[in-house]
Amino acid sequence: MSDRNPTSKEYGNASYDEEMFRTMSHAAARHTTLDECWDLVKKAFSSEMEAYIFYNKYARDKGFSVRRKKVRRAKRSGALLFRHFLCSREGQRDAKWLDKDVCGRRPRALTLWECQAKLEIKLDQARGVWYVQKNLDEHNHRLDTQDEVPFLWSHRKMKDFQKTEIMAMEGVGIRKHVIMDVLQYRYGGYGEVGIIRKDAYNFSSRYKRSRIADGDAMAVLGLMQSRQKDDPDFYYDYQMDGDEHLKTMFWCDSQSRMDYQSFGDVVIFDSTYRMNRYKMPFVPFVGMNHHRSTTVFGCGQWRSQGASQAGADSR
Repeated sequence: MSDRNPTSKEYGNASYDEEMFRTMSHAAARHTTLDECWDLVKKAFSSEMEAYIFYNKYARDKGFSVRRKKVRRAKRSGALLFRHFLCSREGQRDAKWLDKDVCGRRPRALTLWECQAKLEIKLDQARGVWYVQKNLDEHNHRLDTQDEVPFLWSHRKMKDFQKTEIMAMEGVGIRKHVIMDVLQYRYGGYGEVGIIRKDAYNFSSRYKRSRIADGDAMAVLGLMQSRQKDDPDFYYDYQMDGDEHLKTMFWCDSQSRMDYQSFGDVVIFDSTYRMNRYKMPFVPFVGMNHHRSTTVFGCGQWRSQGASQAGADSR
């Protein structure tokens, strides 16, 4: 009759107890966590930004994302004296957005779990350095793996050379999803790019708006002229008001004109689309082809009904 612990196992000449092994592993993990926490508390930073970069790198290694929240400033000078960094899963979603009767669209997955992990830093005004006032490193959610971390918000940063690459590829007509495939192949994986597809779309949209902001109508007219050079049957017409502001515009390409000749028995237009900035309704003229698919005959923008003549002239 053996008196050996039933949970112990033997491998070669060595035996170990599973329960003892787990206890030792947990103790070692706690000891490592305490060492990391102590090393973080002893840190001092020359600026608030340096502290954020350090904590964000720490979060990347651990598997979570960081966001800024509470600040405290000097009353007279307005200088920053206190900063509060949080885990991105801190807080909770408003209860009304969990009610299907109030929220008409499909509910999204919960991303806030009231996580209490945080880092508080304070400025030592005498020495001019920032020090850690409080650190709490206990998460109530699963930490992301290293394969998932590059897609977290605080770890997605578009570098200047990536912006240049995106602008260059888009300038020659490459679509955004293809641009992301090129970047993924160039950097050796989707996680190595540092951004997601949505970031590329947002950057492209901001870049286009910044280019048009200083040209407005002239930039649009220049685009129309370039389209007409590439497509001789491309048609556009416009009107300017007394202040040299674009008042009305209509355009259609050669394919749209041919579609109108074939399927223009019924024309539908909808003026409910509105640009927030210029307050000019965008009006597409559409119909239905022989496959019962929507086809576009032309598009227009105007501020008065008198611009409808531009659409009639294009016929």
